[in-house]
Amino acid sequence: MTAPELRDAALASKAWPFEEARKLLARLPKDGRPVVFETGYGPSGLPHIGTFGEVARTTMVRRAFEAMTGHPTRLIAFSDDLDGLRKVPDNVPNREAMAAHLGRPLTSVPDPFDPSRSFGAANNARLRAFLDGFGFEYEFLSATECYRSGRFDPLLRRVLQRWDAVMAIMLPTLGEERAATYAPFLPIHPESGRVEQVAVLARDIEAATITWADAQGREWTTSVLGGCAKLQWKVDWAMRWVALGVDYEMAGKDLIDSVTVSSKIARALGGTPPAGFTYELFLDEDGHKISKSKGNGLTIDEWLSYAAPESLAFYMYREPKVAKKLHLGLVPKTVDEYCDFLRRFPAQPIEQQLGNPVWHVHGGQPPAQTPPVSFALLLNLVAAAGAGDSAVLWGMVTRTLGLKPGEDPALDAMMERAIRFHRDVIAPTLKRRAPHDAEREGLKELDRRLAALAEDADAESIQHEVFEAGKAAGFVQLRDWFTALYETLLGQSQGPRMGSFISLYGIANSRRLIAEALA
Repeated sequence: MTAPELRDAALASKAWPFEEARKLLARLPKDGRPVVFETGYGPSGLPHIGTFGEVARTTMVRRAFEAMTGHPTRLIAFSDDLDGLRKVPDNVPNREAMAAHLGRPLTSVPDPFDPSRSFGAANNARLRAFLDGFGFEYEFLSATECYRSGRFDPLLRRVLQRWDAVMAIMLPTLGEERAATYAPFLPIHPESGRVEQVAVLARDIEAATITWADAQGREWTTSVLGGCAKLQWKVDWAMRWVALGVDYEMAGKDLIDSVTVSSKIARALGGTPPAGFTYELFLDEDGHKISKSKGNGLTIDEWLSYAAPESLAFYMYREPKVAKKLHLGLVPKTVDEYCDFLRRFPAQPIEQQLGNPVWHVHGGQPPAQTPPVSFALLLNLVAAAGAGDSAVLWGMVTRTLGLKPGEDPALDAMMERAIRFHRDVIAPTLKRRAPHDAEREGLKELDRRLAALAEDADAESIQHEVFEAGKAAGFVQLRDWFTALYETLLGQSQGPRMGSFISLYGIANSRRLIAEALA
């Protein structure tokens, strides 16, 4: 496929990353500079999957734009690490010691896990380690470094110069009490190092200073340059867009009003606000919004303990405008849905490939190889065999599929993850029940039929006998028959295609399972 053919197909695609990319066509720089994408991160708590999701989705739009235009791009991952620590996260050690640093910039607060570095720097490192591991191409920028190095100084001067215009935008959005003391700048106290929420008594545009009083009534005159003060966050967001020339940034549904206000401020500063996209928020298993400070959502490490990174990116791609729960129970289904789309990809025409999630997960180059078995099937094999290591599973797979360890690294990894997921997540919930009278007759009939088959019978032949056994036992609704098999043999309400399961697990092993259930 030629580049023009790809561009034509991309321009016509209805996949949401391409729809987003089309918003940027009118912003193509005439001077050839790269189009700038940005994602923001507040390192006030440990990074969670929602943070990763914003980078992954922005990258999907970025790759769609590149396919559509061939124009160069940049992605900035920006950390608001000069923000003051507002509260101590619930999921960190030494909380009392950390509370002594409330109000100080996150890069001035000792990390409770490693006091030799700051909390902001530690969380930045945790985020970057994952982004690097996943292969994202990005430039990391720290608010602390941008302020203190003077990179933002020209725009900070402009905010001071256009103070009245900024205040005219902000004040109508504030309550009466907050408006009485609001100022665009937050000075950093020269003694305590805390970010001060105080009224500004005077400002000197020429000297680039503000005068303010602390809680003890002492007056201070502080430069707004060089990291001696920072902007309130909505003003800060707008300033950053203009200073860095940001063309595209997406944000969660909870920030719709903030995007509107910051866009007005960006125009007041002489810039153009970026194009953007509003995505829905992730919820925990109980339907509550995921919070970094509460730690009630999945961590990146938790997901990756049980599934490959591409499955997580696949979950981020699906329905970004729909609020979705995010918990470990989603992992098996997500892995298998990803693999299903991957299997379909090679035979699809280009128009369908561009709408296939794996195109966006892999930047247009998904792998050709797919696992020969599903994650759900492996989990059921582990449940039935009680396998504590991959050797037992490999014995089944080698006998049935002819595959050996080391021939397919992705399958090797899936084996280990299936064992781990079953041990940590599924096993504590399993409880096999005794069969009822009709179910006992069905199991006996299935055992007789399996005994008549060769040990190497194929999955389709076995599936036929499973159906016939259920019918012979009087099951009008075969769905009830399969539910009985799952609950009596595997200890769960849902399960795999039984023909495939018995084929892999082995007829002799499956007959032993039936005997245990009947006993």
